[in-house]
Amino acid sequence: MSAKENSADNQTPLPRRRLRTWLRLLRVTRSTENQLREFLRVTHDTTLPRFDVMAALYREDAPMKMSDLSKMLLVSNGNASTIVNRLEKDGLVARTPVAKDRRVVNVELTPLGRTQFEEQAKGHETVVDDIFSTLDHDDLDLIRDLLRRAEAGEQA
Repeated sequence: MSAKENSADNQTPLPRRRLRTWLRLLRVTRSTENQLREFLRVTHDTTLPRFDVMAALYREDAPMKMSDLSKMLLVSNGNASTIVNRLEKDGLVARTPVAKDRRVVNVELTPLGRTQFEEQAKGHETVVDDIFSTLDHDDLDLIRDLLRRAEAGEQA
């Protein structure tokens, strides 16, 4: 950043700078998501929401209640169910009713789903690495620390 830009930023009221920062974060997030959506569509004939559901199930590594999956993904039960229905139809996830409570359904990746997700995740990681390739360890530490501070302020 040039001295002129830094000086101009210091003249801008803090609430305005915070708003600009939020908008820049949003642009970076949307741009990154768009690149990942395109990669998943072209390379794996899938969508980012399907990838996200499979990632959550992969991380859990055990059957998971549909309601817990929805909470983890920050989506409604209906949205999660729609995606799980399609994944189940494709043989990538399996649902298992809970014997003691018919209202509860567990879901987990099938062996095919686990294999497909692992392939997708490798490419996903490569795309993210390419997108952020200009950032080194110190940059990433700084961003992580700043985002943690912002999260702490959000929760206060």
